Amino acid sequence: MSSKDSVPNCAAAAVLVRSEGVPDDAQPIRGYDFENGVDYNALLSTYINTGFQATSFGRAVDIVNKMRAWRLSDEPVADTDCEEDRDLEYRKSVKCKIFLGYTSNLVSSGIRETIKYLVKNSMVDVLVSSAGGVEEDFIKCLAPTYLGDFTLEGRALRSKGLNRIGNLIVPNDNYCKFEDWIVPILDQMLKEQKEDGTVWTPSKVIHRLGKEINHPDSIYYWAYKNNIPVYCPAITDGSLGDMLYFHSYRSPGLVIDVVQDIRAMNTEAVRAKKSGVIILGGGLVKHHICNANLMRNGADYAVFVNTAQEFDGSDAGARPDEAVSWGKIKADAESVKVYAEASLVFPLLVAQTFAKNN
Repeated sequence: MSSKDSVPNCAAAAVLVRSEGVPDDAQPIRGYDFENGVDYNALLSTYINTGFQATSFGRAVDIVNKMRAWRLSDEPVADTDCEEDRDLEYRKSVKCKIFLGYTSNLVSSGIRETIKYLVKNSMVDVLVSSAGGVEEDFIKCLAPTYLGDFTLEGRALRSKGLNRIGNLIVPNDNYCKFEDWIVPILDQMLKEQKEDGTVWTPSKVIHRLGKEINHPDSIYYWAYKNNIPVYCPAITDGSLGDMLYFHSYRSPGLVIDVVQDIRAMNTEAVRAKKSGVIILGGGLVKHHICNANLMRNGADYAVFVNTAQEFDGSDAGARPDEAVSWGKIKADAESVKVYAEASLVFPLLVAQTFAKNN
């Protein structure tokens, strides 16, 4: 064969580069085989080796299960441990403290029921949400939210008194019912402040509202029943804020102290023997949880679920590794970000973790 009919050496060298050996523990990519029928547990179990965001989901399952399984007895006794911390039975009882954060749209959606399940069964220890994530839970106890469409025209909806949240519809009458329900409670809170010296904080307000709603569908009813603290650093940024605004004209004087709550929230993290965070969405709830864990030099486990990207420098889009640089997640922590919309992913995550073998 003449040289002109031979593969050029440079092309062969470029295309036929020899590989180094892969590690012995390298996992081959393989998805679910539907020849085995429809088995959702088996299907979700294959995600870890499927690749892309399926693998991120699989890692999230592993990390949440590790949060749930950890006990202080798994760790060696340290020289600095107090007498109680040295007791084996006590060490077996100490669990990882799990912080769950979520944005308001998720409570507007059917993810509310998934969160309620976790709180009702005391599977998480601390909740953080925005004002909408609090008020929408109570409003749903008073009147339903409906399925709509992303393409419904805003002008037409406004003329009908219908509010759109993505493809959900909330009649404005729901907020009127909310006002009718909450104003007498705010009046009573103001009375207790004046007569008993009660100092209200956002978490105490939510605790009280959870008691007053007295409804088994409510996240915050179960948080009240199970004494699970709920922190909402922007409690005025929503319909709750509207109600407080109107109330300040009708019955001035109600004070809500945010300083007590930041101390309480940070103390939740500082006193945790092990800390795990699960954060659905971004913004305020994500930063509030991560910043509290800075006070203990970082969380030990972290699972983020959101669709935000990091190229704009937003905290919402930041990967866990950025939080490591701030000391909000430990350098040796197990962490993952699942780039996915939480209403699709979170029920599946709970199915493979908290709800499995419960």
